[in-house]
Amino acid sequence: MQTASAEATRSPSHTVILGIDPGSRRTGYGAIALADGHCQLLDRGVVAPAARLPLELKLREIHAQVLAIIERLQPDVLAVEDVFHAVNARTALVLGHVRGVVLLAGAEAGLPVCAYAPATVKLEVTGSGRAEKSQVAYMVSRHLSLAERGEPGDAADALAVAICHAHRCATENMRR
Repeated sequence: MQTASAEATRSPSHTVILGIDPGSRRTGYGAIALADGHCQLLDRGVVAPAARLPLELKLREIHAQVLAIIERLQPDVLAVEDVFHAVNARTALVLGHVRGVVLLAGAEAGLPVCAYAPATVKLEVTGSGRAEKSQVAYMVSRHLSLAERGEPGDAADALAVAICHAHRCATENMRR
């Protein structure tokens, strides 16, 4: 597992959102703290099982590492990206398996789990449901006030899912 060190400290008044971007080769994760409508980076990284492993062992490793991340970060909610409509049915099926073990990890930890379509995540983070990965990564760095300006990748995608959830929570709170 590759991680970035925590850049914010957790406070009891924060809601911690763990975003996950499922992938069989690289499952990205990103945790943010939401307080007073502002998002702050807590942690980010990638779960990358060995490429030579058979699928069932990759799934076991992803599940175990996601559980360890949940235990370490103690999020309040798990936000997961839905499987996109892949041209290749096998790719969609494998991603569905990975997403399943991530959902299982969240359920085992007793977390509420929210799922978002890729277009919804892009829309919430960039303002366009058809944004490119580089645009999403750039806007993630802007939303979180990060020094780097948008390195595309699985961790950035996971942070985008977490930010999407934060925006949806803020919208729901405003409606109430």
